[in-house]
Amino acid sequence: MDSTDWPAEAFRAHRAHLRAVAYRMLGSLTEADDAVQETWLRLTKTDVADVRNMRAWLTTVTSRVCLDMLRARAARREDLLGAHVPDPIVTPVDDDPEQHALLADSVGLALLVVLDTLPPAERLAFVLHDIFAVPFAQIGSILGRSPAAAKQLASRARHRLRGASAAGAADPARQRAVADAFLAASRGDDFAGLLALLDPDVVLRADAGTGPFGPSQLIRGASEVAAQASRFAGLARFAHPVLVNGTLGYLVVTRGQPLALIGIAVRDDKITEIDILADPQRLGRLDLTGLIG
Repeated sequence: MDSTDWPAEAFRAHRAHLRAVAYRMLGSLTEADDAVQETWLRLTKTDVADVRNMRAWLTTVTSRVCLDMLRARAARREDLLGAHVPDPIVTPVDDDPEQHALLADSVGLALLVVLDTLPPAERLAFVLHDIFAVPFAQIGSILGRSPAAAKQLASRARHRLRGASAAGAADPARQRAVADAFLAASRGDDFAGLLALLDPDVVLRADAGTGPFGPSQLIRGASEVAAQASRFAGLARFAHPVLVNGTLGYLVVTRGQPLALIGIAVRDDKITEIDILADPQRLGRLDLTGLIG
């Protein structure tokens, strides 16, 4: 292979990894692609003849690009962040997540939502160390801090995230049974049945954009969420199971068009979070090929 082709070949070899890092850092597939593209542009402008570990170099560059994007986002303080559902990755229920780089060490929507609340430096330290095993010396270099300070940032993030990733640890069949029972109770407008399945502190996050299920809402508490049964009934009737970021979820389709995507987090046989993406524009940007029949 010509030495001039080496950077391009190395980038292609690590592109899926870089996109996985960027997605977890940003919670947006579009922004993740932008970050990876920016990494490629920086690579083309850099003399990497002395780079010994291209994967580490590219990861560092992508992380710095994402850090800049997170800081810009934090400065804007989007008004709708409270009802924002991160971009989901949707796959068939019989799919093998291990075959997809974006789903390796799967990060569910519930965790991504909490990651969105972290300061940029904490999010970077947690994602790089706890998910991708990047050493704290490298993380500290990216942040311009000592390895000890980087370790402290990751620990602080881990404390804030405690419990957010526990929903995926339960038996998948049991989780599915609880979620199916929830949809059945929604179809039947069974308020008591819904209450029995909901955690007292359940959170419903509905990101509807300008679609017909708007406005976007953030609802907390079992009684308040159960009161939305009539809203669920219309969705539940046309829902079929899918994997949403490697965990249980439902895709709602009518007349060949996606209406909503529902992610459900279950812990101790109770539903703790319901994330609904019903923004037509964002649904249209998802790769739902093969899932709409």
